[in-house]
Order: sequence, then C-alpha cells, then structure tokens
Amino acid sequence: MRRLVLFRHAKSDWSNPRLTDEERPLDPRGLRDAPRMGEWLAAHGIVPDRALVSPARRAQQTWELARARLGAEVPAETVEMLYSFGSHRPLMEAVRRFGGDARTLMLVGHNEAMHELAETLAKTGDARQLKRLRKKFPTAAVAVIDLPVAEWFELSDLAPGHLVHHVRPKDLRQH
Repeated sequence: MRRLVLFRHAKSDWSNPRLTDEERPLDPRGLRDAPRMGEWLAAHGIVPDRALVSPARRAQQTWELARARLGAEVPAETVEMLYSFGSHRPLMEAVRRFGGDARTLMLVGHNEAMHELAETLAKTGDARQLKRLRKKFPTAAVAVIDLPVAEWFELSDLAPGHLVHHVRPKDLRQH
C-alpha cells in the first residue's frame, strides 16, 4: 500500500504582466493558505517521505511554506514534468519514475492535470468528498489517496485508489 498526496499550488499573483507563467509568485491568499494546509497535513499525520514539485515559482513557494509546518525534514525534488496542465499522464509518469521507496509521496503541481489525476485514481471513498473532488480541485487543495501498489512503478489508471481526504483551504477557514 502506498499513499499519494496531491497538493495543488496555492493562489498565484497575476498582477505583474511581465512575468512568465513559470515566474508567477503566490498572492497574499496563497501565502496564507499554503502554510495552513501544511499545518493541517501535520495535524493529521500526513507527512510525506518525499515530495516532487513543479519548477514553477508558485508551486515551489507552496511547497516551502507547507514544508515549514510539517515538523519533519522531507526530501524534495523539482521535477520538470510536473509543470503540466492538461493531461495527468506526465504526473503519473513522474510518480512512477521518481517515487522511489517513499511510502507517502507528495506531488505539488497544477490544474487541470492535478484534478484529472485525482479523479482517475480516487475510485472509492466518502461519497460527499468524492463528489466535491470531481466537481473542483481549487488552489491549495489537497487530495490524499491510498493505492494498492507495492511499488510506484506499478501505478496505472486502473489502480483502485481510495480517497482518504479532500481538503480545501476554505474548509479550514470555517473552523
């Protein structure tokens, strides 16, 4: 059994039109939400053994802010193929190639690829959370999916993953 934590980057700042997409930083809401999600992960004992992070500045910032709240040193690697927006296939390939021996692996990346991967893998779980996940994967949201694979290279679209959590920053603001 392996656990995959999908973490969409937090809200980004579009105010500077001179920045490339890859250079865009987090906006104030994103700077607030990323550490809050890290705290939630730590409070629920969901600390990855390894993180794979998109090279985009907003994804890197999201990871660094969340990592600082996890209470553990987590090795991270910047993986170019996570700078993907359309198909979930590059993300799946990154998991297979770079997941290594991590029991709990985190990806920090972008939509629509992140949403598509979550929908593809989360076949069972709480009906309300599954419905919400299928509807939207907002910025700084986290999906935690347990997968019945012994090694990451076995991961495929057919893996009957179980959605353990789908948490959005606004869920935490209500408390």
